[in-house]
Amino acid sequence: MSTRHTVKTRGGTAVAIAAILAVTVAGCGGGSDKPKAAESSPPAGKAQSGPSSAQPSNNSPSPTPTEILATVNGELGMTLAINSAVRDAGGFLTVSGQLKNTGTKPFTSTAAWRGNELNGSGVSVAGVTLVDKAGKKRYYVLRDTEGRCLCTTGLTIIDAGQSVPFFAQFPVPPAGTTQVDFSLPTFATATIKISG
Repeated sequence: MSTRHTVKTRGGTAVAIAAILAVTVAGCGGGSDKPKAAESSPPAGKAQSGPSSAQPSNNSPSPTPTEILATVNGELGMTLAINSAVRDAGGFLTVSGQLKNTGTKPFTSTAAWRGNELNGSGVSVAGVTLVDKAGKKRYYVLRDTEGRCLCTTGLTIIDAGQSVPFFAQFPVPPAGTTQVDFSLPTFATATIKISG
């Protein structure tokens, strides 16, 4: 009998809460004269980005290649374009860019890019380093609490003509450091400017 009483009480409470929420939502409803289509469209002059065709398997930041800090060549027609090197508020430096296969065959030699330090990240760009020549210091890719790199992973095959975004996060160099040397195994070293 007490169980039946409890169920009735809970049911009555649920109905009362639902009624309060309905009144609250109705009170917050209107007020905007804009049509819904206008609210969801991007501002004038801004293009809406669509899904890209081939993405690495993680949620890496997709750089907007409006600026190219450096472009270097790798093996078998691979090129690397660095679009940004930004100091973030969290105390790290994020380097972003594009890897492109300019060759005529799929590129599969991506295992060297992970380096020897972070094998738990799988095929990735974990082997990348930054060198601050003025401060005489080398920076390695940051890791998460499970030992995986804070960088692009899942790069196993890059088809001919395909571009894929990459990113890597590092400890932030001192504020006085304005440029660093970026090195990814199998690619030439690039000197890049830091912003932020």
